[in-house]
Amino acid sequence: MNSLFKNSLSRIIRFHRHYPTQASRGFSRFGGGDLLPESWKSMEGLVRCSANYVPLSPVSFLERTAKVYRDRTSVVYGSLKYTWSQTHQRCLKLASALTQLGICRGDVVATLAPNVPAMYELHFAVPMAGAVLCTLNTRHDSAMVSVLLQHSEAKIVFVDYQFLPLALGALDLIVSQSQSKPPILVLIAESDESYSSTGDYNHEYETLLQTGDSGFEIRKPENEWDPISVNYTSGTTSQPKGVVYSHRGAYLNALATVSLHEMGVMPTYLWTVPMFHCNGWCLTWGVAAQGGTNICLRSVTAKGVFESIDLHSVTHMSGAPTILNMIVNSPVSDQKPLLHKVDVMTGGAPPPPQILQKMEEFGFRVSHLYGLTETHGPGTYCTWKPEWDALPLEERSRIKARQGMQHIALEEVDIKDPITMESVPADGKTMGEIMFRGNTVMSGYLKTWKQRKKLFVVVGSEVGISR
Repeated sequence: MNSLFKNSLSRIIRFHRHYPTQASRGFSRFGGGDLLPESWKSMEGLVRCSANYVPLSPVSFLERTAKVYRDRTSVVYGSLKYTWSQTHQRCLKLASALTQLGICRGDVVATLAPNVPAMYELHFAVPMAGAVLCTLNTRHDSAMVSVLLQHSEAKIVFVDYQFLPLALGALDLIVSQSQSKPPILVLIAESDESYSSTGDYNHEYETLLQTGDSGFEIRKPENEWDPISVNYTSGTTSQPKGVVYSHRGAYLNALATVSLHEMGVMPTYLWTVPMFHCNGWCLTWGVAAQGGTNICLRSVTAKGVFESIDLHSVTHMSGAPTILNMIVNSPVSDQKPLLHKVDVMTGGAPPPPQILQKMEEFGFRVSHLYGLTETHGPGTYCTWKPEWDALPLEERSRIKARQGMQHIALEEVDIKDPITMESVPADGKTMGEIMFRGNTVMSGYLKTWKQRKKLFVVVGSEVGISR
């Protein structure tokens, strides 16, 4: 097991002992050492067992969908298509292949890739192998990639051919600066032409996948607090920090994001959010939960967005405000009329009224949210009400900018004075810090155990995360 995660669960337990919360009060240990509620003592016949308790993990979404929607299209990338049954089989084989390369529970497997099918499959195959997925930002330079690979102690890095020079530069730096062994490099090739002529990789993705066993027995998490992924922050204020997600948090936030995006069953989702960003806002797993279709785009252009919507009847997409700007300011020759409404989630700065109006004229329905890497992506959003539809555009834009209501998997969000820890007036003027508390707050920053008190703050008898 990776030394980074070997003692993660015991640290979480020590943390909760130090900071008791409502979740841990009123519990006692029954026979076998399980932590069970005190209230159970007064009711005979209650038991926690494998029949009524299974550690939460988004891997279960794929297992279910492969049965319920087995013949429905799961992934589309150009002319390439897979069904959910095929995606399930491919992920099992890839997980098996990873274990054959020596990957053990808790080992980190990194990626450097755009929104291509391999990137999607790795979101399931890596945790199926009991490992931890680390999706690196493809906008980093070789120096930063080398730092993050070393910090995460990645054993393997999957690299799309487009970013092979970037990855090779990073691996060279690891060897020259630390004299340590670089991670195994697996090339994600798209065609024979995309193979490296120098052979500077250890394995090729499809070839490696085919060595795996489709009957592989999934290494399910022993505890739902086990880490499923590491997502590095952008480093805008300091060195990027490795935000650790648990299987439990990923499961809950995937379902919460599906809910706030109003995704019904079998949606068609266009990938305009990088999967390396908070695991695609947890929708890599969320779309699987709904038996949806993933439309993958290597690069996001206005023309590609309009063509994908027209060709695949896209129902949902997400993206930063820059995506909206790109769409509304695109050349007329790149645009296509929308024959149905397309739901768009956007985060960051609120869309200006002009952008919102143009998006609505095209046929998009825009919702606004706020989130952090530390909250698995989306955490709060604007809970829209039908009576607001008839309001003037300026007023609708002003209301949409309010994204301060937590989604269903977060317990509480508040703005507090960082000194007094009292809530500040909701007047739009008084400054304070955003405080989150709930089941989709991260497990912690990788290798920053000593700094935990600066991040997790105590408010009365409760613990929350300060931003």
